[in-house]
Amino acid sequence: MQDQQTRERSVIESDRVEGTSVYGKNGDKIGSVKRILLDKRSGQARDVEVSVGTFLGMGGELHSLPWEKLEYDTDVGGYKLDVTEDQLREAPTYSENDRDQQFDRDYQTQVYSYWVATPYW
Repeated sequence: MQDQQTRERSVIESDRVEGTSVYGKNGDKIGSVKRILLDKRSGQARDVEVSVGTFLGMGGELHSLPWEKLEYDTDVGGYKLDVTEDQLREAPTYSENDRDQQFDRDYQTQVYSYWVATPYW
């Protein structure tokens, strides 16, 4: 019964989202959720950091995407993104050593422009 209730809730704990697989439009796994960025004032999830091309959690690329671009799919137990891995790799990116890049407004403007999403700011 607990699992049934968990599936029916409209909210989820952040630690259950982190590490969840992200699948492309062809159904292949193209990455995983690294972390979620929340708006401090509204409490709304605004962006999601997706890692691509990692091996055992190391290396790869990091991409910040507008949260609304992901759609949870219960059939695959992960998030779906309506792009291919190549299209995701073409999106603005940053490295593990430069994670503050995702907070830069110029970078965010590029991200929201690439994903054709209305900025939240």
